Amino acid sequence: MSTAATERPEGEEPPFLHTLRELPARVWIVSLGILVNRCGNFLPVFIVLYLTTNQGYSAGLAGLVLGAAGVGNVLGNAVGGYLADRLGRRWTIALSGVTSAVLTALVPALNTLFLNIVVVGLVGVASQLYRPAASALLVDSVTTNQQRVAAFAVFRFAMNIGAAVGGFVGGWLATNSYTELFLGNAAACLLFGVLGLLLLRDAPPAGSGGGQEDGGGSAAPVEEAGYRQALADRRLRRFLVMTVIAEFVYIQSTVGLPLHVTSSGLTASDLGLLIGLNGVLVLLFELPIAGLVVKRRAAYVLAVGNLFTGVGLALTGLATNMVLLCATVVLWSLGEMMYSSVANAHLGGMSPPNMVGRYQGLYGAAFTFGTGVGPLVGGAIYALDEWALWATVGVAGLISAQLCLPSRRAPAPPERPGEPSEAAEPGASGAAEPAAAADEEARPSSP
Repeated sequence: MSTAATERPEGEEPPFLHTLRELPARVWIVSLGILVNRCGNFLPVFIVLYLTTNQGYSAGLAGLVLGAAGVGNVLGNAVGGYLADRLGRRWTIALSGVTSAVLTALVPALNTLFLNIVVVGLVGVASQLYRPAASALLVDSVTTNQQRVAAFAVFRFAMNIGAAVGGFVGGWLATNSYTELFLGNAAACLLFGVLGLLLLRDAPPAGSGGGQEDGGGSAAPVEEAGYRQALADRRLRRFLVMTVIAEFVYIQSTVGLPLHVTSSGLTASDLGLLIGLNGVLVLLFELPIAGLVVKRRAAYVLAVGNLFTGVGLALTGLATNMVLLCATVVLWSLGEMMYSSVANAHLGGMSPPNMVGRYQGLYGAAFTFGTGVGPLVGGAIYALDEWALWATVGVAGLISAQLCLPSRRAPAPPERPGEPSEAAEPGASGAAEPAAAADEEARPSSP
């Protein structure tokens, strides 16, 4: 485990770059695994195209299959959170990789709509089991807030690199053979699972005072460490609601933005440039931004991030040329980077040691629910009136930003070992101590 300083006050924390270099090996192994996994994550992107052009299904029926995968994603995060705490992080990651590989390899052999719905839905479940486990393992492997932010920044950087490479490789494979595409996806999942099984070992949960065996979960009784207890945390409930709203806002970059580009007389190439600009900004600047905001109070970083995202996307409706649209992309990309840099780390700081997996699982479920429902709601609002969508996005951005701020009614839970106290910071209230800041969160990643 890293020996970086455990004090938060500026001047005593090591430089962020030093913290990155001193991260434990587990962080780099998990990040390598997600890089491999994302490089081969073809099914969610190409399944609709495969079903419509290769299998002859209508767009509506293909959407039904994709919907089954979306429901599976939500369930997979919830189940993965439970398994991460009970079965262990390492074994949950391995189970996710191997099961996803087997199910994905079956897709080219499916010849009925029912089988496609069932198998692709199960792929959705299996492919998400690893997320809470990987996040929990990162939380377990570090002690301070700065280390957590650094760990999740590396994880997200690897995920973004993998997604960029995967899009290129997947497009090339799809032009040759969909069978090769899905077998390549299966191989990436299997490699991820094998890497987790061979190279990872579960870390002692931070603040637990003891180790967690590879095959075991928390020592706490099941009835004291279940989802019921997690959802009894009002701070977490607030966080989950904010996550759903924040994801609804962000996902309009894939729904409202393309529709607006078309209605403004611009081309698909122009849309590609805008999406590419977002990708380049995230790859180049998310790590530096994480280093800049790590010493700031997470509640306000998350609030500003959500505010920038909401305002940036809402202003899309006023932008009718590429210069203005690029400016809005820069604004909401900045919000995305600020938010994503600290969200998972902040959640990890407020999670009880024996329920880190469940907290991350609920976060993943809220995240995938928001990204799944967002396109449906956004598309429906746009069909009624385009300006209604951008007004809704702006209001939702303000609400998600407000939900990031600490609630004065929230109790201040005990600090975890190594967790810096925020109460000592200017403007901090007693209700916003380290874990109490939990009222304030919103999206991962993606994870």
